[in-house]
Amino acid sequence: MADTARLAELSGELGYPATTKEMKERLTDLKPTAQHAVFVAEIEKNVVGWLHVSVTPLLEVPRRAEVNGLIVAEGQRSSGAGAKLLEAAEEWARAKACKGMSVRSNVIRERAHLFYERHGYIHFKTQKAFRKNL
Repeated sequence: MADTARLAELSGELGYPATTKEMKERLTDLKPTAQHAVFVAEIEKNVVGWLHVSVTPLLEVPRRAEVNGLIVAEGQRSSGAGAKLLEAAEEWARAKACKGMSVRSNVIRERAHLFYERHGYIHFKTQKAFRKNL
């Protein structure tokens, strides 16, 4: 929670602007806590990135975890911070008895796609995303 303001700032860089208050509420809403983890990357005591991972048991596939969000600050990319965050998430997922990891990435994020492929992720489908305000 001490890093909430920085997490909100980085969320904006990812394309999902949030206030510190909104980010604090979102972090508090991650329940059950055993199904979620948020990792932060620091360089010289400055938060330069975060990753949110969760386990959502599904009927159609073996237990897996999903990277719900990953951001490393502009200017800190290619520093290894993203790789460390992904490694931490994968270790967490293994401890949760997950058989695999998944991640969704916007079609315009070509650099991110290459990052995931370098870390052993395989592009296996393209889909449309739908949303409805409630």
